[in-house]
Amino acid sequence: MFYDIFQYSFMIRAFEAGIIVAMIAPLIGTFLVLRRYSLIADTLAHVSLAGIALGILFGLNPIYTAIGATAVSSVGIEKLRTSKKTYGESALALFLSGSLALAVILLGIAKGMNAGLLNYLFGSIMTVTKTDVQVIAVIGTAVALIIAAFYKELIAISFDEEFAQVNGIPTKFLNFLLILLTALVVSIAIPIVGILLISALMVIPVITAVQFKRDFFHTIVYAECFSVFSVISGIVFGFYGNLSTGGTIVLTSLAIFGITLFIKRK
Repeated sequence: MFYDIFQYSFMIRAFEAGIIVAMIAPLIGTFLVLRRYSLIADTLAHVSLAGIALGILFGLNPIYTAIGATAVSSVGIEKLRTSKKTYGESALALFLSGSLALAVILLGIAKGMNAGLLNYLFGSIMTVTKTDVQVIAVIGTAVALIIAAFYKELIAISFDEEFAQVNGIPTKFLNFLLILLTALVVSIAIPIVGILLISALMVIPVITAVQFKRDFFHTIVYAECFSVFSVISGIVFGFYGNLSTGGTIVLTSLAIFGITLFIKRK
């Protein structure tokens, strides 16, 4: 029976954390997609792997170390990008390759791969603890409130940053804020979809919603609906099929995108 899934406390925690992440990820992802910043999420996901490795090495909560690593790196990426000394894509490549190399070294020192690390790489509902849910809820709420507070300004810099700057909008501050919020969302999404699939949850529902060619607000609403449906379906499929939660979530998102694209073309 479908209701059997709610007999397990870890599944309830998975749904709680998953729904929060599903609502926050496309909220940030919409701004990233419009600004062609999609690769930032992927880069910060690799940075979070180095943070996870630090946590494993020193016996700390990997989620906390991932948050710290991505937050620091996000500031570094934005400073390097705005310094004009390197192109934006080059700055991302530097942090992506550097953090991946650091993670490999740290994991080697920490006696290499283990089952716990695989859970962080690909996501696992079993890794979601009560503390994780609380952290995800607090950070998710904070991100949503900040987005709401700077909603109009973020829209302005997403469509025309130079025009926004001329009109007195603090574009530099907002760019730092956006990438910092992205870092936080990437970190809290790790237990649900895993490091290797985080960027997909932030991007695929958004590009699916974009197919409807609606205004900015409705695009976010559609993306939220697609994301929540994908996460809930992915968790259910993963549980009953004994499959990777992260993988089923992303494949569900891709299936929705494919169906939407086919319908729109028809």
